Amino acid sequence: MALFADRSAAGRELAESLRPWAGQDAVVFGIPRGGVVVAASVARSLGLPLAAAVVRKLGAPSHEEFAVGAIAGDVRVVNDAALRAGHVTPEQLAFVEDMERVELERRGALFHTDDRVEGITAIVVDDGIATGATATAACLSLRSRGAETIVLAAPVAPVDWRPERDVMDEYVCPHRVRDFWAVGQFYDDFTQTSDAEVVELLSHDLHE
Repeated sequence: MALFADRSAAGRELAESLRPWAGQDAVVFGIPRGGVVVAASVARSLGLPLAAAVVRKLGAPSHEEFAVGAIAGDVRVVNDAALRAGHVTPEQLAFVEDMERVELERRGALFHTDDRVEGITAIVVDDGIATGATATAACLSLRSRGAETIVLAAPVAPVDWRPERDVMDEYVCPHRVRDFWAVGQFYDDFTQTSDAEVVELLSHDLHE
């Protein structure tokens, strides 16, 4: 059953759970691509700046949507249980990572990721959490760049998923769902977000 009309609606709802950070020295970091749409609604609602936290999922070679890990900056997160479940060899993982590094660099240049994170509160937003690999990588990357406080926020996630304590300081998720198959099942409109849409949202925020 869908919980949200689209990503913008999910962001407006998520923002209500993030009210304590309104007006704080904080930046909302959306995970491209879809997470940036949710993050843009959060940023507008809370009156905070918007930036991108560029992350790439490491998918299993036989099933790319099945995340066995993620990369962001110098951070590499690998789920050993997922590797075993997907029968992924070290050589296959290295091949996937090499390809995703190229895309990571391309998106980093395209979305002009903000390096000024020292001492701030980083609110990391995605359109939902499935395995948690990309969200974890994004948070650890921002932590390594000097963010003082990490808030991980998503509109929906599996009820039994929670990040490790060293990954973030606060975890905000209004819908923690037991029967979770994929993030898209909770949206009426889960149309893929384009690079151009992400660039437009980020550039609009810069000019406000």
